[in-house]
Amino acid sequence: MISVGTPDEAQEKAELAVWFGGASVAFWFCCPFWILVSFVALPLALVGLVRAFVEYRASESGQANSTQAVAGAVLSLLGAAAAIAYMIFLATHPDLPVQG
Repeated sequence: MISVGTPDEAQEKAELAVWFGGASVAFWFCCPFWILVSFVALPLALVGLVRAFVEYRASESGQANSTQAVAGAVLSLLGAAAAIAYMIFLATHPDLPVQG
């Protein structure tokens, strides 16, 4: 039987920030409906930022890789910045989404 705190399990959990951050950035390139993407990418990016913070704290005790935590944080920041910038753009140009 495998215990709960195995290094492999810690490594799997340590990659979550990269996955969430990568997904928040990848949605911008994969989906042409940016108004929908912005509402999906922002929560993914925020979860990625929280996971990156948790993983970075875990890396101080040797349970995770700090490089992956920083990479996840950077990807999450890019996804969040893109979502916020697009929401600001939509707020300043309210007539654009109705043009179809």
